Amino acid sequence: MVDRPLTLPDLATRKRDGRRLVMLTCYDALFARLLEGAGVDIMLVGDSLNEVLAGHRSTLSATLDQMIYHASSVRRGADRTPIVVDLPFLTYQVSVEEAIRNAGRVLAETDCHAVKLEGGAPMADTVRALVDRGIPVVGHLGLTPQAINTLGGYRVQGRDAPAAKQLLDDALALQDAGAGALVLELVPRELATQVSRALTIPTIGIGAGNGCDGQVLVLHDMLGLNDGFSPKFLKRYAELAGSVREAVAQYAAEVRTGVYPDDAHSFD
Repeated sequence: MVDRPLTLPDLATRKRDGRRLVMLTCYDALFARLLEGAGVDIMLVGDSLNEVLAGHRSTLSATLDQMIYHASSVRRGADRTPIVVDLPFLTYQVSVEEAIRNAGRVLAETDCHAVKLEGGAPMADTVRALVDRGIPVVGHLGLTPQAINTLGGYRVQGRDAPAAKQLLDDALALQDAGAGALVLELVPRELATQVSRALTIPTIGIGAGNGCDGQVLVLHDMLGLNDGFSPKFLKRYAELAGSVREAVAQYAAEVRTGVYPDDAHSFD
């Protein structure tokens, strides 16, 4: 463990040293403590919380206040781990000035360490403006969930040569603009490997093969809590949905039969 959070330049050093990065999503203080204790390198307060926690069908209706609330909760549970916060839809696309205001508010009100935004070369000026003002930025290419209506669904991006070239050009543009890391989502592994080798900043893949410099998954998915979601890229490291159902069913049975609370769980 280090005495201070890793910084984005630290992550670039890890890339040069060949040390793979471990990222997971996190939305609350309790899980933040558990993830930090397990040695996760980076936590992502993703706008995926709009789907995972709030039950929406996409990330599009996530709000800035919602992200700030959850990011603040995560920060209170993590002392040393760097925390990246998604900027939600339409909080950074309208104008550079609005992006600066909203991203600055995220860092000021949460004490987190970086923001993440989606999009390639068209977002380069925004990335540069944020970085110039002391706001670290992580980029996001490939399947960009905030553009799901334009992309026509959740599917692998960059399969043909023109799309692959565009993704590589976008990655270089974001790096040149000052992005400190890059998430690659649902990208063919050969392309993700090529992009990773072309960049000096680390890439973090999700559904992008093992040629990236790190990996990220949604915490609830990899723990098996969201057992109705099973894309090809997802590996479940636990099956907690079944354990939760079993525990709740046992609790309900004991309450209904008067077994709980017993003497050991009562006060005289």
